Amino acid sequence: MRYPACEKIEIIRLVEQSTLPVRRTLAQIGVPRATFYRWYDLYQTGGPEALEDRPARPSRVWNRIPEDVRAAILEMALEHSELSPRELAVRFTDSQGYFVSEASVYRLLKSHDLITSPAFIVMKAAKAFTDKTTAPNQMWQTDFTYFKIIGWGWVYLSTILDDFSRYVIAWKLCTTMKAGDVTDTLELALSASGCDQVSVRHKPRLLSDNGSSYISGELADWLGKQEMKHVRGAPYHPQTQGKIERWHQTLKNRILLENYFLPGDLEAQIGAFIEHYNHARYHESLENVTPADAYFGRAADILRRRASVKRQTLEHRRLQHRKIAA
Repeated sequence: MRYPACEKIEIIRLVEQSTLPVRRTLAQIGVPRATFYRWYDLYQTGGPEALEDRPARPSRVWNRIPEDVRAAILEMALEHSELSPRELAVRFTDSQGYFVSEASVYRLLKSHDLITSPAFIVMKAAKAFTDKTTAPNQMWQTDFTYFKIIGWGWVYLSTILDDFSRYVIAWKLCTTMKAGDVTDTLELALSASGCDQVSVRHKPRLLSDNGSSYISGELADWLGKQEMKHVRGAPYHPQTQGKIERWHQTLKNRILLENYFLPGDLEAQIGAFIEHYNHARYHESLENVTPADAYFGRAADILRRRASVKRQTLEHRRLQHRKIAA
């Protein structure tokens, strides 16, 4: 049982003023003698303040982030306000060669009131896909999404997304959602991936929903000539194409912050964000490498380098702690 300092002082005074021996007095009030004498020693040397409970945590944590590193993290957070704590942690580790965890960055930003609530609703799906791809260009996901240009009307974005790496291989801004728009985007993807220039054992499978352009005979004939298999998700179950659905949500969260009056302005913004998404944005489901790193086979080397930086950082903090403690 824990006693506040005021009760400890009352017990000490009660024992001092008691006519009974100390042992009998303590036995009657239920306080062990060792505990009482420890309190009494503290009271004699430090007064009533010494009887206050001290926190159980150590006075110095060996793994605490140094102040200069904390300041550098805050500076990066203010300079790149669009980055989440996870992205800040990974970018700081990669750029500075000093490991910091996502949790540490979150606590630091939270303490400085730099955390904002997300402006989107997370889509829920199954925890994992039953048939996972194991390499790039095994399966491509495709879908349309729409944007409104003020004074012009609606335009439609057709995208080809690599299932394994989440890399946007090709995209096209269209005025319709016909099979021809799908085949045009696929031709761009085949050219960009090199699948139309080299002999491959299996062409990428195409995963789509059941939109009219994807169930058309025109698309089926084109895919047959390209020796590409076509897989369609179950009706009313967009989670099957969850990766490209999530990509559309990520894109719109950024793109729809502005209004567009010309198709060229919208196309330029989409192109700029896709460049950022592919080559600069750390993807959580890819262990915080970019889609381009996963698509072009750089992910394993990056993860090994980060593991080495983490070991070196923790060893450095441990040595600094020992020096201060000594």
